[in-house]
Amino acid sequence: MTTTHSAPEGGDPPPHSGGATPGPTGDLEARSATMHDDPRFKELRSRLLRFVIPASIAFLAWYLLYVLMSAYAEGVMSTEVVGSANVALFFGLLQFVTTFGIAVLYSRYANRRFDPLADELRDELEGGPAVPGARKGEDA
Repeated sequence: MTTTHSAPEGGDPPPHSGGATPGPTGDLEARSATMHDDPRFKELRSRLLRFVIPASIAFLAWYLLYVLMSAYAEGVMSTEVVGSANVALFFGLLQFVTTFGIAVLYSRYANRRFDPLADELRDELEGGPAVPGARKGEDA
């Protein structure tokens, strides 16, 4: 006999009323597994990768440039720009600006391109929104 859900270690599967439908956890697991084949889920994952991979490559290249210039272009990096503040200082500070900039861009991109589709998929997976218009974790 095969079952559609796994039993907890060391015991029998928990009984459920009526015997016709699996418990909410088993049902959620089955719907979650099915969701991975949904074209909308694949599109959501694709949207994520279209942002994350180029942004990660660009930032890592930018950081590597900073490290390499600090190690091998000391003349350029030690050039004073304003008072005793040199190119290396500004270059280093721009690393922080870039990090915050990417975070802001990601937030805007996610709000526009991820969240509506992710909310739709989550609502379908969980069986409908508990509170209309509320995000997961919000009460009202």
